[in-house]
Amino acid sequence: MDWTEIKIRINSADTEHASDIANMVVPYGIYIEDYTDLEEMSLEIAHIDLIDEELKSRDRSVAYIHIYVSPEENPFEAVAYLSERYSAVGIDNQIETVSVNESEWADNWKKYFKPIEIGNRLAICPSWEQYDNPQGRVVLNIDPGAAFGTGAHDTTRLCLGVLDRYCGDNKTILDVGSGSGILSISALLLGCSTAVGVDIDPMAVKVAEENAVLNNVQSRVEYVCGDLVEKISGKYDIVCANIVADIIISLCDNVCDFMADNGLFICSGIIDTREADVLEKLSKTGLSVVERFESGGWVALVCKRGEIDA
Repeated sequence: MDWTEIKIRINSADTEHASDIANMVVPYGIYIEDYTDLEEMSLEIAHIDLIDEELKSRDRSVAYIHIYVSPEENPFEAVAYLSERYSAVGIDNQIETVSVNESEWADNWKKYFKPIEIGNRLAICPSWEQYDNPQGRVVLNIDPGAAFGTGAHDTTRLCLGVLDRYCGDNKTILDVGSGSGILSISALLLGCSTAVGVDIDPMAVKVAEENAVLNNVQSRVEYVCGDLVEKISGKYDIVCANIVADIIISLCDNVCDFMADNGLFICSGIIDTREADVLEKLSKTGLSVVERFESGGWVALVCKRGEIDA
């Protein structure tokens, strides 16, 4: 059956805010065309000399968000919602729809996903690409499928960079909102002993399990579909959540119950305009910020229980 592609044209300066709103419509089947930082990003791509000249010539002032809606869902409701939300926040946009074959949309976004080097130790490589590895990095092979999480977005890159700093020594990790499994699998490849991922989307759990097999860590990770509090138990050395500010704020009420005595809470996906709200909630929960990282208007925080020594 045919799917519907919703193509949204926006000013590139509005990409982050507009993509956040798009993710409210459907948290899967989305990709973004944004060529603003193409030269900088090319430094992160393994095959730098293979970048298409046509991509380099694209208009840097505009970006496109592509959303794919399944045949069972009403695309016009999504279009109406997007139009209303974008108008409410002052984002100029042009929205068009087109019918596409399921196999066509499933492969179309892959040309925008190339190998990415993160931190000092890690590289993310899509399953259909080859990666030249002269530095001997730990390579995570991943097929995101329809689950969010390729490593290319600032929030995921931030969280992966933090995990590169803290993973190792056979630590245990809990990945809240695990998506494609990119964080939990990376943590295992970087030296953690075991991992648990939890996500409310059964499709994400399926994709994460497949990626665990792809990286030969399936015996050390478990993915659970459902709510954190209802489905997960135990204490972990690292609890990570790469979601959005509102959910992170909600998690603060329970996250300490899942942290080991010297455990860390790593939270990413916080847009800078919401950082103060997250910090206020962390403080009320008895969590202190150990380190802060920022990229492209997004913030990642590393927290521990109790006060930080002066």
